[in-house]
Amino acid sequence: MLGLEDGKARFTKKVGLLAKAFALCVPDERAMAIKDELAFFQAVKARLAKFERGEGKSKEEMDSAIRQLVDEAVVSDQVLDIFDAAGIKKPDISILSDEFMEEIQGMQRRNLALELLKKILNDEIRTRSRKNLVQSRALSEMLENAIKRYQNNLLSAAEIIEELIELAKEIKAADQRGENLKLTEDELAFYDALEVNDGAVQVLGDEQLREIARELVDKVKKNATIDWTVKESVRSKLKVIVKRILRKYGYPPGKQASATETILKQAELLADSWAE
Repeated sequence: MLGLEDGKARFTKKVGLLAKAFALCVPDERAMAIKDELAFFQAVKARLAKFERGEGKSKEEMDSAIRQLVDEAVVSDQVLDIFDAAGIKKPDISILSDEFMEEIQGMQRRNLALELLKKILNDEIRTRSRKNLVQSRALSEMLENAIKRYQNNLLSAAEIIEELIELAKEIKAADQRGENLKLTEDELAFYDALEVNDGAVQVLGDEQLREIARELVDKVKKNATIDWTVKESVRSKLKVIVKRILRKYGYPPGKQASATETILKQAELLADSWAE
């Protein structure tokens, strides 16, 4: 088996030869067909060169960096556009539509379909993490668990793609919940922070929980200041307000402490947008 250094040297040499051959053959169609793969190999070569210049990097650190690059660089805009590589026109706001998911499901290159789904879902969850703490956390855990099961060979490529498509449907459905519950985006975030899936909390009923969420947004928003997240006195005042509202509506006493902390974290998340 080749050592790490021998393998790096041979890889670097072959990428260099491939780049020269590509330059001589452009714009031949056969050359253009491998431009994305070449861009990826050149990115790996550049990362290897970076580590060669570094000091104190262990073999494990370099191997880890290479694995990370292989896992993630394929979805980096600087290396290649994964939508172009997959032969899919860049989607608009209907990115989670059933039609678009079917297009991904029908892709022959399973590895690209998987990376494309991972990128889409990560981006969608990241967007929601700026608004809804509980929802984004739950979706993120679902994505991580699915990927881990695939990495542990518990799911095939086809099965992980199916599972991620189902997660995309979950995200799409989550966007409709606020409208169905007649709650604003902020109110829905506080509604979720009330641990509404807990059996003890569910006895209050949707209408009661919606009222709690609306009052939380109204009261917390009125009492929040730009720097409340770093002032203990302001945070303490908000904590009292939240507990008072929960008691007012008969929120289960045994659940109040954890709900209060989650609600305050949710408020911190929205503090900046409220201050604008």
